[in-house]
Amino acid sequence: MPPLDYTPPGLADATPGAVHRRQVFYIPGYDPEGRSRYRMLFVRELSRCAKRFGLPKPRIGPATLRPDGLVQSWSVAAEPAWGRAHTEYDVLLWDDIVARDFGRSRFLSAGLLVLGTLHVILAGLIVRFYRLNWKYGNVILYPFVLLLALGLGTTIIAGVVHAHLGDGFGHSLGWPLWATVPLGLLVGLGWIKAIEALLNRAFFWQLLNDWVFNWQYGQGWRPDYAIRLDAFADHVLARLAARTAEEPPIDEVMLVGHSSGAMTAVEVAARVLARDPNLGTGATNFALVTLGSGMPLVALQPRATRLRGEIAGLCSSRRLVWVDYQAPQDWMNFPGFNPVRDLNLDLGDRPVANPLVRSARFRDIISPETYRRVRWRPFRMHFQFLMANDRHGAYDFFAMTLGPQRLRERVLHPDLAPGAPALSAPEATA
Repeated sequence: MPPLDYTPPGLADATPGAVHRRQVFYIPGYDPEGRSRYRMLFVRELSRCAKRFGLPKPRIGPATLRPDGLVQSWSVAAEPAWGRAHTEYDVLLWDDIVARDFGRSRFLSAGLLVLGTLHVILAGLIVRFYRLNWKYGNVILYPFVLLLALGLGTTIIAGVVHAHLGDGFGHSLGWPLWATVPLGLLVGLGWIKAIEALLNRAFFWQLLNDWVFNWQYGQGWRPDYAIRLDAFADHVLARLAARTAEEPPIDEVMLVGHSSGAMTAVEVAARVLARDPNLGTGATNFALVTLGSGMPLVALQPRATRLRGEIAGLCSSRRLVWVDYQAPQDWMNFPGFNPVRDLNLDLGDRPVANPLVRSARFRDIISPETYRRVRWRPFRMHFQFLMANDRHGAYDFFAMTLGPQRLRERVLHPDLAPGAPALSAPEATA
């Protein structure tokens, strides 16, 4: 694996000054329950963080949902004694799009999975995925292999039913072929329905639909998602423009994306910068954070030219700081991935300014007991990016999004963290 941490050469040093007010736009991954899951996760894990490190109980405002269902908002009050900034938190939702994917015919989803998987195999993309992270390569092929196993099981069950009911066997009932074949298939499909709960616990449909979505979007076949990206950019710009001169200025605007939402955050950031030429040029920092990103699943596809162009623009832009946090222990990201190198981006004569690549160092921030318990639970490990640390560490989701340090300073000088809650509080037991 290539070295994980990377800092672009000649990167400007951190902007001085503490963050007193921050606006966070958070984009979840491919999840049909985004509007309920992430509020609950945020409240639970921030409360655990406070308890674990001896901090005051967090004052989290009530959640409000925009009438169109696209934005869920709340606030977190400042804690001056601990250096915590006042934070407005907006979750940009696309779980309705995911829910529609889950609601389509299972036969259609299975057919799309076969087409998408065969396409990346024949195009040689699966080899590139495996080279970047063999674990994620296994995650991609897992639903395809399991689908083949389910098809084989259905065929065997249908054959047994035909053998016992059809003609030509001494112990059979002599039913005609036109009756035994459909009945056998129904029994075989009924077996799949009977183990539906088991398939859900194994994340079969989640991973199947997730991979199909990434493949479809890479082919340019998801206009519903492309429209949502523009709606998200509209909201970010409107939210910032709505602030009045009487309100305290925002020190940092932070766009955070996790998992598939990391790709979304990248595209929204590119749209926002293109439409607001002043953002990131004044006292307000513009920060992009991608956590456990699966972006190569789309960006490596030949037809994803617009996405690669947007990534190239961000990689050379000095109007934002982009930090990509990765974790070798996470099965569903690409540790060591660097878009400038691995996407063969053409920046012309523009110097590389982004992204800063950092390891979340899960082994350092998770206790040994927790690590042993979750190391073989891919989804639990994948969500560690959003959860409270067991131990102090350079990566801390809540110190990053609620603390007084600007993102660039936090990444370039992780040992400083003046007044940051998770780095200044007394050490606590996990």
